[in-house]
Amino acid sequence: MPAAVLFAADLVAIGVLTFALYFPRHRRRDLVVAFLGVNVGVLAVAGALSTSTVGAGLGLGLFGVLSIIRLRSSEIDQREVAYYFAALALGLIGGLGSSLGALALVLMAMVLVALYVGDHPRLLRGYRQQVVVVDRAFGDHAALVAHLEQLLGARVHGATVQRLDLVDDTTVVDVRYAAAPAGARGGADPRLAAPAVPAGHAQRAGLAGHAGHAGHGGHAGGAASAGGTAAPAPTLSGIAR
Repeated sequence: MPAAVLFAADLVAIGVLTFALYFPRHRRRDLVVAFLGVNVGVLAVAGALSTSTVGAGLGLGLFGVLSIIRLRSSEIDQREVAYYFAALALGLIGGLGSSLGALALVLMAMVLVALYVGDHPRLLRGYRQQVVVVDRAFGDHAALVAHLEQLLGARVHGATVQRLDLVDDTTVVDVRYAAAPAGARGGADPRLAAPAVPAGHAQRAGLAGHAGHAGHGGHAGGAASAGGTAAPAPTLSGIAR
């Protein structure tokens, strides 16, 4: 297969990987630049090596060196690592796959399908992983798991304690759990319910309400008395006497 066809297929594949799969799902612009730059760079180097007497072993060595340099430069998510290696693999296939013929196109399609299925939002969407800081120091693993299940409202499949601080009374734990479906949680969210009023407060509130009604009634009665049998105002003669 001509090298120009493989180069064009690689550019189409990295475009699909970056703009149709990765960015709509994760929205991280800096890695878009990284995926495109690494893919095109590896494609150019691999294409140059394919026309020389240097074997494909040097290309695979370049693959490893670039991976180590990039992955040590900043911390990225494991899903983004998969996209990163997919971009590298597409570049190597496009640059060194001229002897494979149509199989090179099949391999590129396999890489894209694997990322599409493996990172699909509906695949294992109920399973989560979080690092939780608990405001208690748990020495008992069973008690910790029970507390996490009550806290998260889910079934905990794994809990790895990363830090147990007996001074500050905290536990840092890496939790892997399965979140309950939204429909399975019956009733309203208790966090959204109105707070309960203690009985003493309610009684005082009732007394205050009765007093308010009584005050309004007294004012009304006074107004009626003033309107009906109001006391006569003192006259000048009365004041003189």
